[in-house]
Formats: sequence, structure tokens, C-alpha cells
Amino acid sequence: MTDLSKVKDREALKSRREPYWQRLQAGRFLGYRPSTREGAGTWIARAYDENSRKYRLKSLGDFGDRTPSERFAIAKREAEEFASTVESGGHMRDAAETVADACRNYAKVNLEAEGRFKRYVYSDALAPVKLARLRRHHLLEWRNRLEKRPALVSRNKEGEQRTRERSPASVNRDMAMLRAALNKVLAPGAPGTDAAWQEALRPIRNADRQRTLYLDREQRRKLLECVSAEAEAFVRALCLLPLRPGAVAALNAGDFDRRTRELTIGKDKSGRPRRILLPPEVAALFADQAKNKLPAAPLFARANGKAWDRNSWKAPIAEAAVAARLPSGATAYTLRHSTITDLVVAGVPLLTVAQISDTSAEMIERHYGHLVQEHVTEALAGLAL
Repeated sequence: MTDLSKVKDREALKSRREPYWQRLQAGRFLGYRPSTREGAGTWIARAYDENSRKYRLKSLGDFGDRTPSERFAIAKREAEEFASTVESGGHMRDAAETVADACRNYAKVNLEAEGRFKRYVYSDALAPVKLARLRRHHLLEWRNRLEKRPALVSRNKEGEQRTRERSPASVNRDMAMLRAALNKVLAPGAPGTDAAWQEALRPIRNADRQRTLYLDREQRRKLLECVSAEAEAFVRALCLLPLRPGAVAALNAGDFDRRTRELTIGKDKSGRPRRILLPPEVAALFADQAKNKLPAAPLFARANGKAWDRNSWKAPIAEAAVAARLPSGATAYTLRHSTITDLVVAGVPLLTVAQISDTSAEMIERHYGHLVQEHVTEALAGLAL
């Protein structure tokens, strides 16, 4: 058995079709096939599959962008990961070979990511790039195409589609999804090299504008008075809970337990299910929506029985906002921001607000921390003698 960890020994190997194998553990092997020409050789992983009672092979690439001394450690790590997948009974068809594969696997647990990947990745030249050969320049080229792509203002398929220049904040959100998907399957590359794929997806600094549009409770009541009967229950839920519109739209009747007033939120940005206890008045709304519905049916359904989505909730909310004479720019996400603001002002701990709304305490502190400071200032002023 060959020791492939030493560069000098690898360079001395004669070129042949059959790889030189090094045993890592029982049933786990790392192979190396020297190049027939000058250049880096190819690494191969081999692992025994108990279910099929045969070995599975996977080409790992040549890692030609890394120094010769780094290649063995990288190939060994990827071979170990491949073997673990095989031994755990993982479906080989789910193994991520390309950027598109990595995105599809990530989208299984992140509903919002799937929509972004459909728009910006799957039909792009980046999609078929092999993960083993993914480099910084691939992602820089994708990022340039993304930044130049206009953002849709109106998604109405029947009417005229209006666009605007893509904002830095939108670019950051789109890149964040791809970065998260690739982080699941790739280790960061050496800084300053073309292998440092992660450097191409660094967020634009100071892109997130301060969330300033706030609707008070009276304005939200007017919105509910003006919204269509079809959308009223859905919009009311957005006014009562600090959830993303997509998370509310994805709820099924079985996600609400009327006995305990617990709501299970399974599809949201983090991809981790969470449960929250609803106040009685909010639970009454959810109980009414779940009444006589099968567990898999949408909790908040449109008139046609289908779940709400961004293409269907946008128009009713926009029309109601105009009728209620609300400030320009009021959207479904404005309701989330307004509800979070109310919770912070009411003195709910920032960490608790972050957990309920499925975001980080850092983000809550960044966008809403000034409200806490204002109340501290008011309290201190009240202590003046």
C-alpha cells in the first residue's frame, strides 16, 4: 500500500490507469492517479457500501490550485466525508457534485432559498460547475452578472413588468443564500488565492438600510379594514406575529395545536423548526383558520384553496395600503418590522424577540437597539431630582 501523504513519493509514481491506493480505515481508501502529462494528478475516494456490497468511487479532482503539500490533507478530508455518506446509507443521488446540486440540497430545508436559486443560479453558467473545481473567479463572474441584473418591482405576469436597479441589500441577500449552500459542502479556500471561493461572496458593507417605516396599531387597523376579505386573515396574522410573510404562508393546519395554543413554524429562513406559544386572542384566529381542515392543508388559504405566496399577497396589501392612506412603501415586511418594534418597545428581551422572529440577536440589536436606548434615556430622565 502506497503512502500518498509525501509529495516526493507521489512525484516518483509512474503514470498508470489504475490509481495508487492508500488505506485510511477499513473500507475507506484514498487513491491517486498521476498525470500522464506535467501537472497535478487526480485524487479518487473509494468506500465500501454495505447495502450494495460493493465499493463506491468518487473523483475528487486534482486540487491543482493548492500547493502540493496541501493536497493530501484536502483529498483525505473529502474522501472521509464521502465514505461517511456511503456508510450512513446516504443516497448517492443526493451527493453534491455541482453548484446546482449544493443549492438543491440546501433548498430542501430553506423554502426562501429555492426561489432565489431558481431565479439566479439554476439557469446561470455557474450551476454546472463542479464543486471540486469551483474557484473564486467563477463566483466573481456570477456576482457581476447578479449585480447587473435588474430587480423586478412588479411580478404580475399579465401586466407590464417594472424593474429597478438591484440594491446592495438585495445583492447581499441573494449572495447569502448561495454562500450558505456552499458552506455546507465546501471548506474555505486559502485566503488571497483563486481557491478562496468565499471571498467572492463577501457582503457589501453598510448595504442594509435602517428599517424606518413603522405602522402603529391604528394604521394597521385601517389596513385590515381596507384589505380584501380573502386576504384579511393572512394579513391579520402578519399584524399579530413578528414572522416573515413566507413563514406564515407556509403554515399548514397541522402546525397549530389548539389544545396547547402552540404553533410549530417549520419553514423559515434558518431552516430550523421552532415552536411558540400564542396568546389566547391570536390562538383564536389560528383555531378558526384550522377549523375543518386536514393537517396538510394551508392554514391561511386563498379563495382557490392554495397557499399564499409573494406573488399573490403583494397586490392585496398594496391596494389596501393605498386605500388606508398609509405611507408609501408599506409592504408585508413592514408589518413584521412594526410588530418587532412593538415587542422591543414593550420591553421584551432582545434575545427573546430574536428567537421568536427567527433572526439573530445581533440583527435585532443593530436595527432596534436604539429603541431600547431611547427608553433607558427616558427612564433615567424620570429619576432626575
